[in-house]
Amino acid sequence: MLAISLGVAWLVLGPLCLWLLIRGSTGERMAALVTLALLEGGTIAMGAEERPVPAPPAIVANVVAACQERVPVPHSAKLGHEIVLTWAAEPRECGAAAVVVRAEGRRLRLWLYEGPGVGSRLAVLPGHHQHVFTLPVHVKSGTAALRLPMRENPEYVLTDGRTGRRIPQA
Repeated sequence: MLAISLGVAWLVLGPLCLWLLIRGSTGERMAALVTLALLEGGTIAMGAEERPVPAPPAIVANVVAACQERVPVPHSAKLGHEIVLTWAAEPRECGAAAVVVRAEGRRLRLWLYEGPGVGSRLAVLPGHHQHVFTLPVHVKSGTAALRLPMRENPEYVLTDGRTGRRIPQA
């Protein structure tokens, strides 16, 4: 609130003081100089005021350092009340992955992205009828998996979005 008041004082008193410096009498010029000096002093005091610096998020930094950006290739898919996609896990597997799903006729095209900026590469896919999910990745015995919440549709043929090849069903 103090900063807003100081800004308004500059807006109102600044032009008035400049006008008095040019057209005013000697006493008015001295008052204008004192007023400008006080406004400048208040501005400097506001800038010198110590503000607490928030501590950097240590947990996020560790996650970002541990997780590398990559585009995993799904090895298998299991259909049911949800689609379970699996791929070979890496030692520094990310905790979440983004899945872009686009239906094209009977084909359901899937793109997977992992990395610290999961949602940053999704704008490269043109077209309509696509859905983006950010889902947790579960790693068990060298295999990473995620569960994609989709309604069961036996007509869909699951394909990898990059290659266009079918994803084998488990």
